[in-house]
Amino acid sequence: MADGVAKPDAAVVRDALGVGVAVGLSGFAFGVTSAGSGLGLLQTCVLSLLVFTGASQFALVGALAAGGSPYTAAAGAFFLGVRNAFYGLRLSQLLALPRAVRPLAAQWVIDETTAVTLAQPTRRAARIGFTVTGLTLYVLWNLTTLLGALGAKAIGDTRAWGLDAAGPAVFLALLAPMLRSATERAVAGLAVLLGLGLLPVLPAGVPVLAAALAAPVALFVSGRKATEKAMEKAAEERR
Repeated sequence: MADGVAKPDAAVVRDALGVGVAVGLSGFAFGVTSAGSGLGLLQTCVLSLLVFTGASQFALVGALAAGGSPYTAAAGAFFLGVRNAFYGLRLSQLLALPRAVRPLAAQWVIDETTAVTLAQPTRRAARIGFTVTGLTLYVLWNLTTLLGALGAKAIGDTRAWGLDAAGPAVFLALLAPMLRSATERAVAGLAVLLGLGLLPVLPAGVPVLAAALAAPVALFVSGRKATEKAMEKAAEERR
């Protein structure tokens, strides 16, 4: 990572804490939703401790709550979580952490830590941003998950409060600014159409898997258009 203009450590910590605290509090919504879907307190807390990727966790308990099979729900959560592997490839280059630390750091490779890390101008700032965001979010997410699961009975129906929509809302808020190119927006739009369109006709959890087809379809169409433009340009140059 090439060093850019230095950023004060205090500013990095402030930004990282802001993201970690804001998103970490939504773990309460997950705890309530998970308990409402039929998972026990221990199961809910273990999900947050070990899986620790909000969108995948909400997808899993959402599919279970809708009556989907555990295998379908787990498959949907898995495919959503695959994106973190690609984040890790990029962050491993930017952070250049010691080998002994990498397995522990991998647990914190999620949307929020990636966004904060990539926004930093230097490797030092990136490491601080990643560490503070990851630590703050991990602690708060697991604490609020516990509180949410314990308070689920007192709250009642999570859908009446809208808490089941908190996780997807946070995920979309983080995703939207990243959709800069026409291809990225096309993939997101097609995924939404596939997911919503298939929701009434497929078992719970399956529409999420089908929505993953948006990426290869959009990339194929984009590649075809790029090839056609290149061929047209080459034909014009030969004239």
